[in-house]
Amino acid sequence: MFKPSILVCSIALALSACSGDDVTTPESTKPALLTLDGQQPLVVAHRGASGYLPEETYEAYVKAIELGADAIEPDLISTKDGELIARHDPNLGTSTDVATHPEFADRKKTRLVDGEEQTGWFASDFTLKEIKTLGGISTDAERPQEFNGKYKIVTFQEIIDLAKAKSSATRTVAVYPETKNPSYHRALGLPLEDKLIEILNKAGWNSKTAPVFVQSFEPSSLKYLKAKGLNTKLIQLIDADDVDMKTGKLTYALPSDRPYDWTLAGQTSRFFSEMVTPAGLAEIKTYADGIGPWKPYIIPVKGTFGADGKQLDLNGDGKVNYADATSMAPTSLISDAHKAGLFVHAYTFRNEKRRIPADFKNDPKAEYKAFFRLGLDGVFSDFADTAIAARSEYLKEMGR
Repeated sequence: MFKPSILVCSIALALSACSGDDVTTPESTKPALLTLDGQQPLVVAHRGASGYLPEETYEAYVKAIELGADAIEPDLISTKDGELIARHDPNLGTSTDVATHPEFADRKKTRLVDGEEQTGWFASDFTLKEIKTLGGISTDAERPQEFNGKYKIVTFQEIIDLAKAKSSATRTVAVYPETKNPSYHRALGLPLEDKLIEILNKAGWNSKTAPVFVQSFEPSSLKYLKAKGLNTKLIQLIDADDVDMKTGKLTYALPSDRPYDWTLAGQTSRFFSEMVTPAGLAEIKTYADGIGPWKPYIIPVKGTFGADGKQLDLNGDGKVNYADATSMAPTSLISDAHKAGLFVHAYTFRNEKRRIPADFKNDPKAEYKAFFRLGLDGVFSDFADTAIAARSEYLKEMGR
């Protein structure tokens, strides 16, 4: 697996009482980390610096690199003319200012995306030139809104060029693309995989040692990439719909119940939960190098309920949400995945209080460190600087 190039300096020992010489701890005597390869956890900038700037824009990726991220993550969708661009959703109405462009008003439509009916403007109805006239917007109302519309949509090629330009002899910036809704795009005649391989081949980044991780929720997309000669690290993403706060168990509902290619194949009795079993992990190992689970698969959470059966507002903010849940005992997923030879990169870590379980006392770094102590190999974070600060504290705790 790719090793982050931001190295952690060894910790100096106290001065020798007899000689006064500085003595540095030999690498071989430092405590071992519990990650699959024994290296420090990877920090992946989820959609760029999306906690600060509109997600998946050029400026968000530049900011993420400046914050120190080891890797930058784009979700890849296709334009009408077959160009791969970084957007989380095929529906541009979700994350761009397309609704404010009267010249595109007649392209608003209703379409099924992975079985879910959506109304909006879809990237597959726009050329890259047209999409370049749109601006990205923040998808979270609690995050800065003053940059909405100012930053343009970026292509996958531009992201690779940026990563290369920002890399140096002492630092390599990795890219972590996702094939987004691959079955949907294939049905439109705009398959993602061949174009992805073409771009990575052109970049000279088609190898296991290349600074590239390719992820997907659909196993068939990863299997196709592997069969077609993509040799980069491949990651199977694992989703769920929500958490049952009374039991702490994950729930499964459209569109987050199963990979959509399973639905198309008629495998409607299967859910993402199958992937985290020993048998599921063994199957993933036949075509991928790692897994990317939603973080409650690793540390489940549950709510506290009163005598009236209602969940308690533990932080007293007048709302009941994830911040009023508390962590349960960790599962064995990380150790099970490591036994299968798979690394684990969990998603998504954020700073907002409403997203952090109550037992971490509104401290996002405390949450990161709880996962790092379990041997997590990497995190997807909207706030790469917080993730890196937490990692530094964890490494210091470990004597690294």
